[in-house]
Amino acid sequence: MAQMLASVSALLISVALLILGHGLQSTLLPLAASNADFSDLQIGAISSAYFIGLVLGCLGAPLVIMRAGHIRAYAAVVSLMSAAAILHPIAVDPVAWFAIRIISGFCLAGFYMIVESWLNESATNENRGTIMSTYVVILFAAMMVGQVSISGMDITSFIPFAIASVTVSLAVIPVALTSANQPAPITLVRFRPIKLYRNSPAALVGALLIGVANGAIWSLSPLYGSQIGFSTNESAVYAAAVIAGGMLSQWPVGRLSDRMDRRLVLLMLGVATSVVATGVAVLAPQDFQTATALAMLIGICSQPGYAIAVSHAFDYADSEDFVETSSGLLLAFGLGSVAGPISASILMNQTGPSGLYFLVAVVNVVMVAFILTRLFARSAIDPEEKFDFEYAATAQVGTVMSPEPLDVDAPNVIPPEEFPAYDDEIYNAETDTITEEVVAYEDLEEAAAEEEPGKTDDAATSDKG
Repeated sequence: MAQMLASVSALLISVALLILGHGLQSTLLPLAASNADFSDLQIGAISSAYFIGLVLGCLGAPLVIMRAGHIRAYAAVVSLMSAAAILHPIAVDPVAWFAIRIISGFCLAGFYMIVESWLNESATNENRGTIMSTYVVILFAAMMVGQVSISGMDITSFIPFAIASVTVSLAVIPVALTSANQPAPITLVRFRPIKLYRNSPAALVGALLIGVANGAIWSLSPLYGSQIGFSTNESAVYAAAVIAGGMLSQWPVGRLSDRMDRRLVLLMLGVATSVVATGVAVLAPQDFQTATALAMLIGICSQPGYAIAVSHAFDYADSEDFVETSSGLLLAFGLGSVAGPISASILMNQTGPSGLYFLVAVVNVVMVAFILTRLFARSAIDPEEKFDFEYAATAQVGTVMSPEPLDVDAPNVIPPEEFPAYDDEIYNAETDTITEEVVAYEDLEEAAAEEEPGKTDDAATSDKG
């Protein structure tokens, strides 16, 4: 396994560094915004801005990659994200932070798209699942380490922002120095909600509502911890506990969904999440150990939902539609995540910190009600026709992760031969690699002979003699 991962080690190290800085920012910003006397509504809007940027990046990043090429686009988005991180303490203003977070979200979407297409190119059919699963685990682990790394830092100072910026900047180095083959095909995100809904209503509506709930939890759990009296360090651990719970439950819940109707699994997750969220909202535990344990339980119940919704959609999709299905559900999830933080912040402003979990509970109740109607409207799919749960293909990270290798003939997959950045290069569809265009020596001789028709090969030979 170590030998297999060695070929993509530079990419994985880069992922770890960038997400480490991103995780630090995700905890730092709501706490720093609260310390700067931003209102709850302003903090919610800033949190939503990140997801706005992520959605825009899913739509626009392919154009950047096509224009500049993979490595140059990679360097551009990582450098811009590093610059955005350092701008926060320079321009302490809600409007400025809103714009900066849109930029950060766009850059991260581009980063995910480049890295994932590159990993797809480096993988084979036999090891694709292992490589992508390792990538997902690194994402979750780096996010949690980044969140808790704020411990001991003074959030009122310039230092944590500088550390986040430097960490993101370092992510350029492994890729800039790599000798791995690049590039690989990329996908254009296509969102046809009517087709998606007809294919799997439970998956589309589920992804949208799960985005509302999970987007709010991811963005505002540090603020929740701060508002109930936790220190900066405790708020960071509290937020990381949600991610930890999700990482622990993704695989077992996914495997369970292979053995039964996935809508029932979504139903159970929705009920469990709404019950735990209601308990947290009503009881409002302020003991750190109890609250953190409940945060992990919230993560266990809520975080696998998107993966199950995508797997359910794959069960009803044709293999050639997998990329469009996953990209469409990602956009639905992203749109829900835009609405989640700002909606939760309004409730938190009206009802106090518990407003976050009131929103989570209500959204999951709505999802449960909708799935109940679908259980009566359509019978379960034959188990033999189900798509086996694939952790890497359905985890709610990145941009578009298809369970199958990208097909360069698919309408929303773009091979590098069509990139303006690679006009002077040749794309090999069999190996997914780019090589410089080389003209054979014989072709050069023929061209020279055409330019000087009176000069024969014999004459050229005698001249040399």
